Amino acid sequence: MSRYRPPRPAGTPLITPEGEARLRAELHELWHVKRPQVTQSVSEAAAQGDRSENAEYTYGKKMLREIDSRVRFLTKRLEKLKVVGERPSDPNKVYFGAWVTLEDEDGEEARYRIVGPDELDLRQGLISIDSPLARALVGKTLDAEVQVQTPTGLKLWYVVAIDYL
Repeated sequence: MSRYRPPRPAGTPLITPEGEARLRAELHELWHVKRPQVTQSVSEAAAQGDRSENAEYTYGKKMLREIDSRVRFLTKRLEKLKVVGERPSDPNKVYFGAWVTLEDEDGEEARYRIVGPDELDLRQGLISIDSPLARALVGKTLDAEVQVQTPTGLKLWYVVAIDYL
């Protein structure tokens, strides 16, 4: 049995300026700070002698592979991304980058921002444009009704507010 895994489908190549800055900061941190530190520790571990039984050397090489893999991914991904920083021509509709306040049937409100798949963070209220909820919201106006199929069943929301900050 092989260890081959097909590559995951790339998400929508859109990102907010804040998201791009975070990815560039991560790339800089990995390449200019972490990698030199790990390289130095691997070099020191290699100088100790027998590498086959040297856990520090083995662990350091593994860390280098992980860092290099992430650096390759970030470099390729940043080349393909399109930064969307301008406001849409019609700010009364939901588009990429919008903060949307939704109210469910029970009167509970939730606020989400539609961002690229590389920025997804539900704790901060950031949902991917590729998510079912975001796809249902795009193009909707204030007071629109949105239905989304969730694992617990069909859910109904109303668009209460749309902001582009």
